[in-house]
This record gives sequence, structure tokens and C-alpha cells, in this order.
Amino acid sequence: MPAQIYRYTKVVEPGPNGYTIYARLPEHGMELCELDGATYVTVPDDAGPMPEQHAEITLEPVIVDAGLRDRILAESRAGQLISQAIIDNIRAKYPIDEELYFARIGIASLPGLYQPSESEMQELASYGAYVESVREWGRQQRAALGL
Repeated sequence: MPAQIYRYTKVVEPGPNGYTIYARLPEHGMELCELDGATYVTVPDDAGPMPEQHAEITLEPVIVDAGLRDRILAESRAGQLISQAIIDNIRAKYPIDEELYFARIGIASLPGLYQPSESEMQELASYGAYVESVREWGRQQRAALGL
């Protein structure tokens, strides 16, 4: 497992001299987002020992199910950047009009409404391979975050 997700509750002391107590994370540990009052962080396995925490902070390891994963990816800046990078990398090679072209060929060929030419099939296969390589990169980036 490349990283562990933890959650904790920040301690907020209000008032003119108020302050917030955050979890102390090892190098390369990162806050992902806040959901329902809990702060989620990711800590890579190779980050070294967890620093000692303030007495009021307890980091709880989290088992991430599909629903929580989706929420963290949607709310976290890291998740948003990975999703946008996937789109940007695909668009750098295949503008939206070309993607729509390949989608029309693929959809129409499934029920037999259209018979793609050999060159169209080769282009479609190249497009599909490239998109899957970019998506795999995204999966690896998310896995590195523990997601």
C-alpha cells in the first residue's frame, strides 16, 4: 500500500487570540480535505515515523471505501488536480472534436449501424490505448495518495 489515509478533528480555539491545532505530519504527508467536520490526510508508507501529536489530536487510520474515496477525490485539491491533468493530457493529443469523432464511431459500430474502415479502426485503437495509458497514470497517482 503506497499511503495510509487518516482522519482527525482539528481543535479550534475561538476568540481574539484564537488558534487552530492541526495534526503534525511526516515529510510528504498531506492534508486532503475536510468532510463532515473531519480532516483527512494522507501519509506515504515511506514517510518515516509519525511525529508526536498535540494531546488533543488523535489520528485515526481510515479504511477507504468507494463512497469515501469518491468524496475525498472530489473535495481534495490533489484529487482535482489529478482529474484535470488526465483531461489536459488527453486534450493535448486529442482535441474534443476528435474525441467526439471516435465516440461516434465506437457507438455506431456496436449495434452495427456503422462499419468503420480499417484506418478508422487503427485510429480508434491508438486513441483508446493512449486514453487508457493516461487513465492508468491517474490511477497510479491516486493510489500514491492512498485512494
